[in-house]
Amino acid sequence: MIFKKLDRAEDRYKEIEQLITLPHIVSNNREYSKLMKEYKALTPIIDKYREYKNVKKLLADAEEMVKDSSLEPELRELAQEEYKENKAALETIFEELRILLIPKDPNDDRNVVVEIRQGAGGEEAALFAADIYRMYSMYAASNGFKIEITTLNETELGGIKEIGFMIVGEGAYSKFKFESGVHRVQRIPVTESNGRIQTSTVTVAVLPEAEDVEVEVNPADIKIESCKSSGAGGQHINKTESAVRLTHKPTGIVIECDQERSQLQNKERALKILYTKLYDIKQQEQDEMIASTRKSQVGSGDRSEKIRTYNYPQSRVTDHRINKTIFNLASFLNGNMDDIILDLIAADTAERLKGEENAY
Repeated sequence: MIFKKLDRAEDRYKEIEQLITLPHIVSNNREYSKLMKEYKALTPIIDKYREYKNVKKLLADAEEMVKDSSLEPELRELAQEEYKENKAALETIFEELRILLIPKDPNDDRNVVVEIRQGAGGEEAALFAADIYRMYSMYAASNGFKIEITTLNETELGGIKEIGFMIVGEGAYSKFKFESGVHRVQRIPVTESNGRIQTSTVTVAVLPEAEDVEVEVNPADIKIESCKSSGAGGQHINKTESAVRLTHKPTGIVIECDQERSQLQNKERALKILYTKLYDIKQQEQDEMIASTRKSQVGSGDRSEKIRTYNYPQSRVTDHRINKTIFNLASFLNGNMDDIILDLIAADTAERLKGEENAY
């Protein structure tokens, strides 16, 4: 079954190679881009499959030499070594092929829209929301991604009631998609005079950025208003009414964008976020229609689900979905998140591999 799938993939790869040379395809930017994206996704699979077939041939040749009784003993011994090496290589390549054949999340390469909100815990929750935003900013920078804030509502003490921002860069969603949910902190708040540990929460939502063409929006369904920025005051306040509020009447979704200098820029950014939220709704509806939708062991991504605890007294970070704990909280909050992120990706890959095995 797996090799039939690989043969079909190779046939499609060859077909795309021909298509992207045709003048009517090259002149159609959308079609050409779509085919090149598919070609790029297939390339590592086909390269690995061709490597597999080459090593398989070398293995067969070595086996023939081993069975040839007319060969000199030294040559047969060399052939035996070559046989062992190629057999081991073939097994390794086969495992790599199985992983490559796991259907890739089509959103993995997209930019992401992130929303962080203070949860339970008052001012302490707002201060922790600021810590989470800083952590994501540093992790994004370490991956070469760019942060673009769309809306920000701060407190007098420097906490964040709510912040919306985009993380721009190829592969951003693949790195941040497991961050949706409730983040819990256990520490002594700066506002606590008796030294008591308080538990507070922050909610995070991570959505893949949608392209305009993926959702249909009737302009008449959008109410556009100019408004003044919200916030704690000081340098973050936008003095003019350049902020924009969009209301999508059919769904009731409200988007505010206040970080750009002009109303037009804020409107464009707000529309991007609206498209993304509508795309997310569309995806959820599609998932619900599929009765066999897999529930990954790394969680459903529901923002009501507690996914991680940050315990300051023990310098501990625990991800509850994969039952992993690390004792290096300060480093993690400084953006060194890969110790957990890579394990989440590995757990998700293993879960999807099981699904593929059941399909074979």
